[in-house]
Amino acid sequence: MILPLLAVLQVASAQDSVPVVTLADALQRAARLDPGYVAAAGQVNNAEWARRAALALFIVPAVTLGANQTHYWPKTFNLATFDPRSTSVAATIDARIDLFTGGQKLAGLAASGAALEGAHAGELQARLTTAMNTELDYYAVLTQQALERVAEDQLQRAQQQFAVAVARVTSGAAVQTDSLQLALELTRARVTLLQQQASLRSAQLQLGRRIGLEGPADAAPVPSDSAAPPLPFTAQDAFARALAQGPAWRIARANERVASAQLWERRGAYLPRATLAFTGGAFDTTFYPKLVRRSQLALTVTLPLWDNGQREILLSQARTTHEVAAAIRADLERAARLDVTSAYDAYETSRATFALERDAVLVARENNRVQETRYRAGATTILDLLDAQNRLVSAEADLVLAVYNTRLSRAGLEVMLGERIHFDQGPQ
Repeated sequence: MILPLLAVLQVASAQDSVPVVTLADALQRAARLDPGYVAAAGQVNNAEWARRAALALFIVPAVTLGANQTHYWPKTFNLATFDPRSTSVAATIDARIDLFTGGQKLAGLAASGAALEGAHAGELQARLTTAMNTELDYYAVLTQQALERVAEDQLQRAQQQFAVAVARVTSGAAVQTDSLQLALELTRARVTLLQQQASLRSAQLQLGRRIGLEGPADAAPVPSDSAAPPLPFTAQDAFARALAQGPAWRIARANERVASAQLWERRGAYLPRATLAFTGGAFDTTFYPKLVRRSQLALTVTLPLWDNGQREILLSQARTTHEVAAAIRADLERAARLDVTSAYDAYETSRATFALERDAVLVARENNRVQETRYRAGATTILDLLDAQNRLVSAEADLVLAVYNTRLSRAGLEVMLGERIHFDQGPQ
């Protein structure tokens, strides 16, 4: 009996040094560290540069500067000096802009805009998913803390009942099997407490990892003694909001637009292409060359006729990609009502479950009190008492789970809606 007690005390003293974080602090830290969110934020930056590049194609030519210096053995006739020289220096500038590309630049601009919108939606989805996962880890710590308190209460009741059983057996009011049954229950309670403490340490380590700590982190308590409020909107409103602004559906629509623009771009390869190019050069035997300067301005119009079927292959691939993207978008939209309604109902069901489990705990506590009184008076058996205690432990554990399942259901719905839910004003 002494060794388990020492273990409990050691664990308790070790947990005193665990840093405590609030939910807001945990959410803020996790947002900067989650790999999924960091990748999504990087995709937004990449998409913004792609958008700038697509806009620049209309007004900014592609410019290339070049310079070279060449040595010859033996001397070679130099076109700039018109005599044999061992050194030749040249500097060039090349600028070109496509005047007409068969609509390919417009398609690229449309594709970049759709990709940027999809990247923003992906960043929002990653941020809300990170928040949901952080809340999951945070509430896991609180859940394990509450279950640890349940296990401690179970151990305390087992110790008290064991003392009563020993006294009744000693006085001859009960048989020895009663004390043996309660001794087994006392041992089981100690083991349950140790297991629960191990689960709490694991949850604290996971929370610490989530927020960037090398060791464990403890969660500050949050109000959980009242039922969660009802959602400030109907299931139909949730469905409409998710379909209009939910990240998953925005990403699917953006991907379809990107695929459509790419298909348009591939079709533009069948039209003529007009390019205006300027080339300037300077030649000499020293740098910077100034002796001879040449420049040219060229307008080139090309019409591709046949490239061994490469255009057709790319066009077929782009058409298939567009059809797949359209099918994914349509399927997600058809599934929107089911998914959003299920998430909405999960929250409402969790609220009802919390009220049910709260009442179940009150009933179990009263039943356990009655059974303890009757056992002390010799009006019931040890099996009835143990059954009442087990029902109380189960009811208290179910209440703990119901409290935080409601919060997690809300977080899952927020990911679908693409916004946080404020119960005083609705989604924001």
